[in-house]
Amino acid sequence: MRQLATGDKAPDFSLPLDNGRDFHLAAHTGSPVVLFFYPQDGTPGCNDENREFSDLADEFTALGATLVGISPDTIQSHQKFRARHDLKVPLAADPNRVAIQAYGLWQLKKLYGREFMGLIRTSFIIAADGTIAAVIKATRIRGHAQKVLDTLAEHLSEQGAK
Repeated sequence: MRQLATGDKAPDFSLPLDNGRDFHLAAHTGSPVVLFFYPQDGTPGCNDENREFSDLADEFTALGATLVGISPDTIQSHQKFRARHDLKVPLAADPNRVAIQAYGLWQLKKLYGREFMGLIRTSFIIAADGTIAAVIKATRIRGHAQKVLDTLAEHLSEQGAK
């Protein structure tokens, strides 16, 4: 499956959150949603990324956006991860890779000459109308959350100018 692009209709999905609720993308039509997909709870890069998104969570909220982290980990893993790092962002469990595959992020990766299937760390800004406003690949983990926030602010500014 191809990875989604700006302007595409965002695939709808429903996943359980670590706070006991469910996240259903369609329920958020009318306001922006930011989805950040990351490979695994508890790894150094994912720790940094989740802490940065948590540090900026209030700024995403101030822009009217719902922010959700998604990985193939379980609810139990997410709950431990949240507690260990005092995270503010709700985490959706996708062990069956429902959303991960719908967004085209389960791909062949290479590391030290070894090939394996894995999640491509990527964030999506979903516009209020349910289309993808931006796709931001995490080329560098540090600063990725700020880049996503800046892109969201730019998108909303462009929408306001229309």
